[in-house]
Amino acid sequence: MRHILLLRGINLGPSRRVPMADLRGLFGDAGYEGVRTYVQSGNVVLSAPAEPAELEAEAQRLISDRFGFEVPVVARSRDELAAVVALNPLEGVATNPKRYQVSFLSAELPADVVETLQAAAVGGEQLVAHGRELYAWHPDGVARSKMWNALAGKGLGAVATARNWTTVTTLLAMADE
Repeated sequence: MRHILLLRGINLGPSRRVPMADLRGLFGDAGYEGVRTYVQSGNVVLSAPAEPAELEAEAQRLISDRFGFEVPVVARSRDELAAVVALNPLEGVATNPKRYQVSFLSAELPADVVETLQAAAVGGEQLVAHGRELYAWHPDGVARSKMWNALAGKGLGAVATARNWTTVTTLLAMADE
């Protein structure tokens, strides 16, 4: 079964560096097959008979043991990612895939947290919550977005890591190869 591992908070500065070649080697050496990475933000596609939750825990352990720091990991099966792409609730609104983000969550957020996030939207921004994903449209980018700051913060009550729409669809294509 193909899976996608999404690492949070690596390679953003001089610390918490994880070279993608080392990451591929780490998972390959651990017995996973078809290991591929995409860009430097920590996207791994691999084959494993395990469930996504098992992969999250195993990936976090492997990364901590190898690199010496904790990295939250959110995993989705290929079919789960395909459902995310198929839903695409902002398809008619989001016109720039680089400004259309999907936040992948470790758990579904309570309704009041989602409402708070939606209330932070300004200037045409939109947020749609569906299960363990948040679809966010930032027409002016994320640099000054209060909604983005809330999405990227640690106050959600769940691990979250975001990818732009181009990355999401590319990872699905990689999982299908």
